[in-house]
Amino acid sequence: MKKLSYKHTMAASIMGYLALAITNAYVPLLYVTFKDTYGISLEKIGILATVNFTCQVLADLFAPKIIGKLGYKKCVVASLFIECFGVVCLTILPDVFTNPLAGLLTAGAVYAVGAGTMEVLVNGIVEACPNDSKSGAISFLHSGYCWGCILLVSVSTAFFTFFGTENWKLITALWAIIPFVNAIFFMFVPVRSLEEIGEATVTPKKLVSMKSFWIMAVLVLLAGASEQAISQWVSAFAEEALGVSKTTGDLAGVLMFALMMGISRTVYGTFSKKINLYKYMMFSLSLCVVSYLVITLSPWPVVSLIGCAVCGFSVGILWPGALSLSAGEIKGGIALFSFLALAGDLGCSIGPSTVTAASSVLGGNLNMGMLCAIVFPVTTLIILAVRNKKGTLVQR
Repeated sequence: MKKLSYKHTMAASIMGYLALAITNAYVPLLYVTFKDTYGISLEKIGILATVNFTCQVLADLFAPKIIGKLGYKKCVVASLFIECFGVVCLTILPDVFTNPLAGLLTAGAVYAVGAGTMEVLVNGIVEACPNDSKSGAISFLHSGYCWGCILLVSVSTAFFTFFGTENWKLITALWAIIPFVNAIFFMFVPVRSLEEIGEATVTPKKLVSMKSFWIMAVLVLLAGASEQAISQWVSAFAEEALGVSKTTGDLAGVLMFALMMGISRTVYGTFSKKINLYKYMMFSLSLCVVSYLVITLSPWPVVSLIGCAVCGFSVGILWPGALSLSAGEIKGGIALFSFLALAGDLGCSIGPSTVTAASSVLGGNLNMGMLCAIVFPVTTLIILAVRNKKGTLVQR
């Protein structure tokens, strides 16, 4: 058998982000199906998203200690098997438990812990791989999530159209194969830790006492908020602004947003040696601010929808770029990626929540609610500019 190289490690890591998309992008497609199948209100089913977020945050928090004891490879393999098991449980536990919602929540907690731990690990694994461009590799890694979302939403939508939502358990079980195969793949690829290559010189205790760490954590939080403030609402916006069906809204809004975000990350990953990361992020942030204005203030719905696609491109580099800048400035090892993942997950919650709260205060005006979220890219723009002026940003 041919010995596998670090290129295969990179491929396995990208596949891990595709597996992450199952829990974050595919499961929400089943909410209405859960309501119809088990007679659970959408308000109660919405708790699934809260459980997913909470368990991923807990995984982010406790991952460094567990990884330190067991090692990178054992933990990433175990996390993928746990995610696979959780997704399979989604098709079984609602029928086993007396309360179907309890079964759904239990399965959700299991796959979220697996997915959250895996997310932390693959960032550290890719950072430790020998790459000509560390920032390009991280960008490539995160593009896997975008392509995963596109694959999952488009294939699942086609499946439900031709075979009906009543067969949801079949395709769910098939999607569970991805983390299973990914776990097997990781067993055979070379994996080295950040500690082995001297990229973990700052202890977790010292890390949280560093001012620069908190600034970088805020950058990642803002990146998540800037991205999710639009992506979580783009389907509803397409339905409301254009008067189209939910299926069309998902295809025209959600998939286009994910496609453009994936293109942005792939472009930087491909040409990272020729592109200055700081300048690319500043350009993207400026474009993001403009896209927010177009989305919310344009009198033409089609132009607003195009603005959503442009926004997808503009936010693409923000999260992986912030991670890369953080790793270049702080040698915090896996603890750094764990805490930054926690910050990013918080941002993903804060962004959509801000839109919801602002819309409510402004009389249910979704456009103005989304406009209020412009504070996230604007603040990121300012922080990056100040950090660059101080000469603390490191491009790798």
